[in-house]
Amino acid sequence: MMRVPSAAILWRRHRTPTLAGLILLGAMLSFGIPRFGLINEYWQFILITIGINVILALALNLVNGFMGEFSVGHAGFMAAGAYIAAMGTSRWFPADPALVFPFAVILGGLGASVLGLVIAILAFKTSGDYLAIVTLAFLMIVKSVLENIDAVGGPRGLLGIVPLTTLPWVCGWVLLSIWVIRNLVYSRFGRGIMAVREDVVAANLVGVHTREVKILAFVVSAFFTGVAGGLFAHLLQFINPRMFDIIKSTEMLVMVYLGGMGSIAGSILGASVFTVMMELLRPLAAWRMVVMPLILVLLMLFRPRGIMGLTELACFKPREELPTPPAALPPAALPPVP
Repeated sequence: MMRVPSAAILWRRHRTPTLAGLILLGAMLSFGIPRFGLINEYWQFILITIGINVILALALNLVNGFMGEFSVGHAGFMAAGAYIAAMGTSRWFPADPALVFPFAVILGGLGASVLGLVIAILAFKTSGDYLAIVTLAFLMIVKSVLENIDAVGGPRGLLGIVPLTTLPWVCGWVLLSIWVIRNLVYSRFGRGIMAVREDVVAANLVGVHTREVKILAFVVSAFFTGVAGGLFAHLLQFINPRMFDIIKSTEMLVMVYLGGMGSIAGSILGASVFTVMMELLRPLAAWRMVVMPLILVLLMLFRPRGIMGLTELACFKPREELPTPPAALPPAALPPVP
């Protein structure tokens, strides 16, 4: 006589894939797609763009979603990372740009994080909506400074950037950003980040050092935004200050709010949907820029938290937060199956 499998066995068979499995799958696809030509170069370019936008959305979601603050100047950190990385490979060490590229991207992220530290120290002395005002002013300052420095091309932009951004590089940085932000958010320190989102006063009362929490989260966010900027520069092979204006920051906000606030899976979903949608709307030319703010308005009216706002896929949660498997029934309680 065959017996029905227990509930615990069924749960184990159908549980969500682990984060390690998803990382392994992503790494295999990132190397296999260009190696075997599974898709053409156009769609590879789209996948690379999606990866860069995923990093941007994750970085901004750490501040706007998990911490509950509101930054509108992350395009300034992206510009800093893009220019530093591009100068590293095309101006400072042009002899072997492929060898310098990984270090240039990291240097771009570090440069952006230093700027983020300065902005955070100044901005988090206040509370409320002042962070939005400070970051907007920072974005305008960065754009104006870049337009008036001839060493980086001024308003004409920076030419001659070697195309070094490939699918494996972008996939590696996407997986690293997911791993770092996921571990940060679900760490003991990350609980303080989410406590700040819920109530700053209550977080202070239970012993959370809110100012230090805000500064660290902002610096980590600026670092990954700078990394995305470095990858972006070596994908397009040309950058100028106009690429990093308020429109770019608005694109990041749309990706975050579309996917969902306070959700890693939401950032991935929002960045993917937004990138593909903007590409499909390319025949509309300049009119597609009307669609982007319209989406943001509709989201704020009908879905303020986004598609996956404050919810998360099980594969991005630590094991302690996964639902407990149902207890196995005793053998005597299992009905026989003929």
